[in-house]
Amino acid sequence: MRRWILGLSAAAGCVALLYLVRKYPVSRTGGLLGASGSDQVDESSVSHVAPTSPDGKAPRETNASAAGFPGAPSVLAGLDLMHIAVDDEGTTAPLPNQGVARLTLDPELQRTANALLASRRLPLAAVVMVDPTTGHVLAYASHVESGPARDLCAEANAPAASIFKIVTGTALVDAEGLGPDARECYAGGGMQRIHAIDLEDNPRRDRWCTTLSDAMGRSINPVFARLALRRLKPKSLEDAALAYGFGQKVPFDVDVQPSSLEVPPEPLEYARTAAGFFHSTLSPMQAAAISTTLARSGEAVRLRIVREAMDGEGKSIYAEPEKPSLRRIMKPETAQAVATMMEHTVTEGTSFRAFRDGAGRPFLRGIAVAGKTGTLSDPETGRLYTWFTGFAPSRPVDNVKPVAIATLVVNDPQWSIKANVVAREMLRTYFAQQNVEHISRPGVALSNGSRRPPKARTKHAAARPEPRAQTRLTLR
Repeated sequence: MRRWILGLSAAAGCVALLYLVRKYPVSRTGGLLGASGSDQVDESSVSHVAPTSPDGKAPRETNASAAGFPGAPSVLAGLDLMHIAVDDEGTTAPLPNQGVARLTLDPELQRTANALLASRRLPLAAVVMVDPTTGHVLAYASHVESGPARDLCAEANAPAASIFKIVTGTALVDAEGLGPDARECYAGGGMQRIHAIDLEDNPRRDRWCTTLSDAMGRSINPVFARLALRRLKPKSLEDAALAYGFGQKVPFDVDVQPSSLEVPPEPLEYARTAAGFFHSTLSPMQAAAISTTLARSGEAVRLRIVREAMDGEGKSIYAEPEKPSLRRIMKPETAQAVATMMEHTVTEGTSFRAFRDGAGRPFLRGIAVAGKTGTLSDPETGRLYTWFTGFAPSRPVDNVKPVAIATLVVNDPQWSIKANVVAREMLRTYFAQQNVEHISRPGVALSNGSRRPPKARTKHAAARPEPRAQTRLTLR
């Protein structure tokens, strides 16, 4: 795995790191114990939630997957989601031997996703939208500007970045009983990297205090790093990640590369992992599954994209089950607490500007959104990875159906749009379909998916919603 690591300040870092190692020893299982831990040090072990890459074999009905759901049905082996056809009657995708699958995708949402990604000429981008009630995938779009087409929705090569704070937040609520209003003080900084000294309690330096909700919404890295190091045993973090499906196949109709997590034994790296720096990867499908689970108050649902499949002679060979497959993976109150934290992303945090127009009016008036951004810049390639995942409405609205979404946008140093803006436009389309008052569709051409993109914005553009460095890693 590529490591984007920037060195510590030699003097302060060494002193603080020695302090942390003494205060937070490494457990025999390879993770860190909290301040109350007593396990002896075993620095040779590293704990993994370690998947293997898809082997390319035909999926079988007995494949294990996250939450104990069955894997992809064998009759859907070879389903080609890179060639989805869209017309007014619905959406289809080819199967081997001239077979065809009728899909759950919404034609307008699929067209909007394709057009939005293509019109911006993004190097790499993906959109997944899910109906949490049924588990039906409503939009499934990948865009590669140059090079061979790839199903980016099913790839887990992108860093999870700050999306992993959802996992850490869940563990803090479930294992430690913290709530959205729990407070933590810190010394500031930490946007570009976490130093060992940032994790040391020092009342003279810790001049800023905030709630866990605000830390989630504003993606405050030192808060998550400190709380994880002081309060969370590695097993609690791993358990939360496993519950969300890390290291396992996403329950779906085609194979999805499992998201990965490595839990390092060293204190500083463990704290960085909990904040979303390094050591985890994520697929858009997995991100959508996480938000779908939270939208269902902690109940996972088996995701589906195929309604019915026919062979080359038109004979039905598969039909989706009448009822969705469900399994509870966390307590409802845990999911509600995490969703409350995520609402701060849009109301006051890293997506405040993205979800408002130039006059400060919300694009989704009357619709509460629980979301999380992730931003990670790679100094070696200059590429910027941006994420958004969440669901809406996060608070019930009469006669409005909920939706979960995950968007990934990978930009070159010059960029014109980030993942949270793509998510906003998709959500506008979805709620405009339902005739929600004051919500309009975005202005994107749907007929051929193209229009002249706006002038590219550089790293230094004053209007950017999230600052980032030229050559240093930035995490939000």
